[in-house]
Amino acid sequence: VQRTLQRGQAAGLATGLGAAAADAVYGAVGAYGVHGLIAWLAGIRLPMAIVGGLLLLLLAWRTWRAPVDERVAPARDARDLLGLFAGSFVLTLSNPATILSFVAVFGALAAGVARAPSPLPMVLGVALGSAAWWLLLTTLVARVRGRFTAAWRRRVSRGSALLLAGFALAQGWTALAGGGS
Repeated sequence: VQRTLQRGQAAGLATGLGAAAADAVYGAVGAYGVHGLIAWLAGIRLPMAIVGGLLLLLLAWRTWRAPVDERVAPARDARDLLGLFAGSFVLTLSNPATILSFVAVFGALAAGVARAPSPLPMVLGVALGSAAWWLLLTTLVARVRGRFTAAWRRRVSRGSALLLAGFALAQGWTALAGGGS
């Protein structure tokens, strides 16, 4: 939402598609039954939680301190959009909650709770569902973007920074309280 407000729909969508691509990676890992990789990722949950939490705190700090321009600054070019995509992709991959949610879903599938005829439809469903969500969200925000004054964009930015810091602290607390298991 913040990226869409500040830099336009293309920037918001690039950020969201980075998260969707990471979701698709974990969906593919789970759907194709790469149990060794899933077990390894679950085993390094604590270090990933720490790294992911630190990345979130850094992002929160940068978001809080970033000046809100009186005018919106659209993403400059494809390279800028690729950077937004890559940053979101890495951040989503480093989120233990993402790993654990896919482990839970595909663990249930592997245990016979639910069956899919082929892993490919599941992976495509994860990728397309996540991409559709980001397209809908950025389209809605882009439509009302002009109504947001600099003061409102500052409030959204500060709120985003606080949410990011809260997620980082919750992630760290959960990882440390759970002992990384």
